[in-house]
Amino acid sequence: MIVTVKELDRAVIRFSGDSGDGMQLTGTLFSTLSAVFGNEISTFPDYPAEIRAPQGTLSGVSGYQVHIGNKVYTPGDKADVLVAMNPAALKVNVKNIKKDTVVLIDVDAFDENGLKKALYKTLDPIEELKLGSVQIVSVPISTLVKESLADSGMGNKDILRSKNMFALGLICWLFNKPIEEAMHLLNRKFGKKPTILEANIKVLTDGFNYGHNIHASVSTYNIQPTEMPKGIYTDVKGNEATAWGLIAAAQQAGLQLFLGSYPITPASEILQELSARKDLGVITVQAEDEIAGVCTAIGASFAGNLAATSTSGPGLALKAEGINLAVMAELPLVIVDVQRGGPSTGLPTKTEQSDLLQALYGRNGESPLVVLAASTPSNCFDFAYTASKLALEHMTPVILLTDGFLANGSSAWRLPDLSQYPAIHPPFVHKEMQDKWAPYLRNEEGSRYWAVPGMEGFAHRVGGLEKDSRTGAISTDPANHQLMTDLRQQKIDNIAKVIPPLQLSGDSQADLLVVGWGGTYGHLYSAVQQFNEQGSQAALAHFNYINPLPANTEEVLNKFKKIVVCELNSGQFASYLRSKLKLKGEVLQYNKVQGQPFTVEELIQHFTAIL
Repeated sequence: MIVTVKELDRAVIRFSGDSGDGMQLTGTLFSTLSAVFGNEISTFPDYPAEIRAPQGTLSGVSGYQVHIGNKVYTPGDKADVLVAMNPAALKVNVKNIKKDTVVLIDVDAFDENGLKKALYKTLDPIEELKLGSVQIVSVPISTLVKESLADSGMGNKDILRSKNMFALGLICWLFNKPIEEAMHLLNRKFGKKPTILEANIKVLTDGFNYGHNIHASVSTYNIQPTEMPKGIYTDVKGNEATAWGLIAAAQQAGLQLFLGSYPITPASEILQELSARKDLGVITVQAEDEIAGVCTAIGASFAGNLAATSTSGPGLALKAEGINLAVMAELPLVIVDVQRGGPSTGLPTKTEQSDLLQALYGRNGESPLVVLAASTPSNCFDFAYTASKLALEHMTPVILLTDGFLANGSSAWRLPDLSQYPAIHPPFVHKEMQDKWAPYLRNEEGSRYWAVPGMEGFAHRVGGLEKDSRTGAISTDPANHQLMTDLRQQKIDNIAKVIPPLQLSGDSQADLLVVGWGGTYGHLYSAVQQFNEQGSQAALAHFNYINPLPANTEEVLNKFKKIVVCELNSGQFASYLRSKLKLKGEVLQYNKVQGQPFTVEELIQHFTAIL
């Protein structure tokens, strides 16, 4: 059989199997490999909440989808290639594949017992799932891996853990990716475990050669490198980028970074990444609970550090009283909330945008603070940096909203030149203020000056009780409380003067404006772009600055007759915009609360229906 080579602009590959089949590692290696060879990437790890569901069951299916190519903004709607390591993985992903998808299966897993666990009604899964139009590549992966490692001295259970590397080798062959770089990546991961490293490299090589020798598919695929600005690139997850952005901000400000946190899915990697950066002077405390986490960070802030705490929705609720203390004391604090499905413990491993109103209003009293939202895994770096800058320069808590999709997903990222990032200048007291300073003396922007304990002549106290605006002493005077409430709000409002104006993409003359915020950016941008390419007209306004809103927000939104606000909740940002702005156009909503990101296809269908 002659194998043809097809040139593609982009392709979507989905790796799927049991929780113990290593699909997250396999997907990560292939996406990193693709980034190394110059492809843009966007990934979507999709795994179950159970620590380990029963093997072979539908609830235990773990997936990793990667979109590689040119002009890639999302992980893709449906897969061009599906790797299904067992019958459950195939059944769960039928809805995630195209009609002409290449489906690679481990045929060894498709026995009667495997089909029974996955609740098939017949012994013919291909017919039962109506997969006649797809190209099925049946490979006895388990058998071949056992043969490959027969002389390794490893036990059968350990041998089968390398199945994912055989699948990776096959996919590298299918997309004409040299496996030498994959070997290098494996060496970085397993270099201290030579037996495991050698086994994985051998199985990877055998998988690649198997595809080549038997011509496993009628076609292989080439995806040419993307023309990108020169620089050093890597693939980065949102949580990693967030951690690195905090480190960069601390270095720019000349401060030590402190993170007080408590592990919680899907935010734990921020704590893990920062705890490994003692070489950069980072201090981390894994506290006994969420409340202790934020309180240690507040103490570090009072002591003159760039202080941060990381969490998800349930933890943000627990941190509310501590955050309120930071608002009242006017101390800089960065709170990273990696949103997940709720309420309560909800869907711990799934994505959602339903913490917005909690971030804005989930505290007692008049408690204004800054709320930002990152929109891609890579720009989590930029917005962690920006959150730190705003917190330090304006002496306020800042909540940075990311989500499970951004935190676990990855994209190609050009390592930044920090000299191109804005300087950070906290409003520290200076010697000339020694005799006339009080804790709530403010600069021109309305931010109070920051005195670090131990500075001679600047002894002071701040806390949760209201203070006199002039002396800093405890005050219950009604007029003073009104004044301090107004000053705290005005400080946040003034930040609208220093953040970028709202920008539009798409057709600025269209009647329809699509509005989104945070991690939905890639899907909304792609949907508007494709919608316009099909001959329709729409523009996109995507928000990263939530409170305060960009100064020109009302002006921009009032240029459009119809506005549709798309978000992964039941309409929180839409309600917020209605409460803040006098909008002339019709404000519609498109909401999804399924623990999954939007698809471009569903968005285009909705835009079409509106017009």
